[in-house]
Amino acid sequence: MPFEFQGKHVTVAGLGVSGVPAAKVLHGLGARVTVVNDGADERARAQAAELEALGITVRLGDGDTLPDGTELIVTAPGWKPTKPLFTAAGQVGVPVWGDVELAWRLRRPDSAPWLAVTGTNGKTTTVQMLASILKAAGLRTAAVGNIGVSLLDAVTGDEEYDVLAVELSSYQLHWAPSLRAHSAAVLNLAPDHLDWHGSMEAYAADKGRIYEGNHVACVYNVADKATEDLVREADVEEGCRAIGFTLGSPAPSQLGVVDGILVDRAFVENRHKNAQELAEVSDVNPPAPHNIANALAAAALARAFGVPAAAVRDGLRAFTPDAHRIAHVADVDGVAYVDDSKATNTHATEASLAAYESIVWIAGGLAKGATFDELVAGAAKRLRGAVLIGADRALIREALTRHAPEVPVVDLDRTDTGAMLQAVQEARRLARPGDTVLLAPACASMDMFTNYNQRGDAFAQAVRELGA
Repeated sequence: MPFEFQGKHVTVAGLGVSGVPAAKVLHGLGARVTVVNDGADERARAQAAELEALGITVRLGDGDTLPDGTELIVTAPGWKPTKPLFTAAGQVGVPVWGDVELAWRLRRPDSAPWLAVTGTNGKTTTVQMLASILKAAGLRTAAVGNIGVSLLDAVTGDEEYDVLAVELSSYQLHWAPSLRAHSAAVLNLAPDHLDWHGSMEAYAADKGRIYEGNHVACVYNVADKATEDLVREADVEEGCRAIGFTLGSPAPSQLGVVDGILVDRAFVENRHKNAQELAEVSDVNPPAPHNIANALAAAALARAFGVPAAAVRDGLRAFTPDAHRIAHVADVDGVAYVDDSKATNTHATEASLAAYESIVWIAGGLAKGATFDELVAGAAKRLRGAVLIGADRALIREALTRHAPEVPVVDLDRTDTGAMLQAVQEARRLARPGDTVLLAPACASMDMFTNYNQRGDAFAQAVRELGA
């Protein structure tokens, strides 16, 4: 039975990019909406004024108390399940949804199916690749969820879509119990956000929710057994298939790579003997190993939706990655300078380091509880040198001492934004023609920069000053 919003008292937990649209949508559906928010800064006050002008009640600075009479909570995805607000709701049987759950419940009967993507790294790129492929097939689509078009706007607006490419975080999946996608992919699993989820097991379980009730395909990473385990544990529709992607030669029911060609042995007739060429590795931009894996996952979801092979090729060729994702900035004196500021954890940085043969590595920032021994040990043979910046750089330096003692290290004892220019200058001194100077920090940026975008911009500006 669908939830009837008319006259219901709904509490929206959190302002921001999900809370404000959710409050407006619920108000428009006739609900009595109260918004609660922890903070009361200038931005929150401005958002509160906007909502109050519509007749919506807003309580700033009090995100822990359950408003009297609440019948449903719709929460911002980042709010932890352990917050007192949710404990109080559980004690009186009030359900808690996220904005994704709300969007799923508000779909019309003829709404576009969802092709959903999650994973520790690569979600945004894969969803954008998928949307590009779907558009190349002539389908009306959008990249939604954590990126692009608002998911609520996509399901309640006037724009008509044939299919949606949906990026979902572990937070969003935790609060989306009813989601049932057409097909879904978990790209990879590595420790991340464990302070929010409480354990790796809980984090993986929330990621695995994306497979629940899938209709056509559960796409997993052959190289990451944990993703296949999630498929095995999922309760799916009868006939739904497990589809693997691999950087090696694919087995039946997999997509993979053969002699520089992306091939499909899953969505072809007689897949035990036949394969369909989809695209060349050179059609993937950039053709780094982890990005080829992203392309294969996107292709698998598109093929599950019936997209022809030519559209996979054309969509990948048309795709341009976002800034700060293994982005080539410039070549200076025979050395390539690459900005992967988006590599904010060790798993992403491992993939970035694996893409180049000889590297001067710029790393450091806020470690978020991470350890670096495994990362450094795996990359040691590729490192020409390392330049360390940021608050937790000592953790990386110690790992380098243990696992790559022969690698020269420059430790910059400063956390001001100007440190990036010095870091690039030091990296230039260490590099030789044919090397890559790679900004792949393995850490968050907030000790020195507003976000990873500003960090990447500072790197690119420093590189441009080298070549000036």
